[in-house]
Amino acid sequence: MELHDLLGLKARRRFLSDVAGGIGMAAFADLLHADAPNSLNVNPLAPKKPPLPAKAKSVIFMFMEGGPSQMDLFDPKPGLAKWSGKPLPESLIKQTRLAFIKSDAKVMASPRVFKPMGKSGIEYSDYLPHVGSCADDICLIRSMYTEAFNHHPGQLLLMTGTTQFGRPTFGAWALYGLGSESQNLPGFVVLTSGVGTSGGATNFGSGFLPSHYQGTLLRNQGDPILYLSSPKGVDRNTQRATFDAIRDMNQEHFLEKGDAEIASRMAAYELAFRMQVAGPELADFSKEPAHIREMYGIDKEPTRQFGTNCLMARRLVERGVRFVLMMHASWDQHTYLNRELKKHCNLSDQPTAALIKDLKQRGLLDSTLIVWGGEFGRTPMVEIRNTQDPENAGRDHHPLAYSMWCAGGGIKGGQVIGKTDDLGFNIIEDKVHVHDLQATLLRCLGFDHTKLTYRHMGRDFRLTDIAGNVVDKMLV
Repeated sequence: MELHDLLGLKARRRFLSDVAGGIGMAAFADLLHADAPNSLNVNPLAPKKPPLPAKAKSVIFMFMEGGPSQMDLFDPKPGLAKWSGKPLPESLIKQTRLAFIKSDAKVMASPRVFKPMGKSGIEYSDYLPHVGSCADDICLIRSMYTEAFNHHPGQLLLMTGTTQFGRPTFGAWALYGLGSESQNLPGFVVLTSGVGTSGGATNFGSGFLPSHYQGTLLRNQGDPILYLSSPKGVDRNTQRATFDAIRDMNQEHFLEKGDAEIASRMAAYELAFRMQVAGPELADFSKEPAHIREMYGIDKEPTRQFGTNCLMARRLVERGVRFVLMMHASWDQHTYLNRELKKHCNLSDQPTAALIKDLKQRGLLDSTLIVWGGEFGRTPMVEIRNTQDPENAGRDHHPLAYSMWCAGGGIKGGQVIGKTDDLGFNIIEDKVHVHDLQATLLRCLGFDHTKLTYRHMGRDFRLTDIAGNVVDKMLV
């Protein structure tokens, strides 16, 4: 090769490299925004306008892991009394899959007393007097159903739209579609109480979406997030300099590789830096009025922990957080149904109602979508694991007919959707599948569920998989 040809080749390579670098820098600049002098932050969670008119701006999903017993809380079945102690007709259950009990298990009528509540007159259990007092703001769905009859598959289906691992959860989809209005807190926050969910982190993961869409777990004790406080001897200026150095190295790596996960990592570092100021203030309830603390029950037992999470959820949406997942375990009453159900209602009923009323009095309920429910319901038949203990009776998993409820954010309150048969075994009116619920919740956020998609491995994925219909009756 002649010298001038070699020089020409090098010049062309340099030109292409410069152009590529310029394109890379331009692309990178699109991911950056100025937060402070001499500080560049990746902001993949910038707020976005939904494609359709939206009532809800944020979501508080109160996930009651384990499967609350609908016929003891939300769906009164006085007709069970005449079947109590007898097996259901074989024709009714011969093709039903049951998790633990046999098909000849005997019926157990509910001892709960139901009372009409609010102007709507919807009946709620005596275990839920506070939630019942919000009846006119709640849309109670008594006709939910799912295909999953065990916990982890059921939780995956509810949260990701499929029983397969590795898909994005509802909170991740919401963040992907809308971004976050909070610059100093994660857009998707997870609060826990109880003994822990069987689904664990799969209930708030980002799946194949970039990792900046996954949920951030806040702790119940100490710093809300591990290592939020600076180590001894490290001041804010030192940390800023450290983060800037890390950012510069990650920026070079991003321009070389073009990997979105590098951008996610940069965003995480910057958010962590800003959270060191915002985090302690978020967890400081000292300025909350005494009547608010009393309403949530955060200074007494047994409502302290759940009430704290409810108040935290309100404070998070006030600060622009898009999605709050409250996971409370466990409502899996295979045994000691009456005792355990009362226990969990006693600790959650008052704070749940307080959250609805507090959001409403602050003018936030109309823009905050609240969802309450588990992955399935319970059978009308009894499960007894200890025949020597008469108080041992519980209920098995039941995916064919159960209850959930929603409030606020575009939901029409003071109504019941759907109806089950006299035994609470099957749905006889307005069936609502998990995918239908997901489609409806996304519509409240301003999305057509068939068009909120993400291309992965050569196909477009969505939260509702290939199914789902909006339940128009639920909407304002």
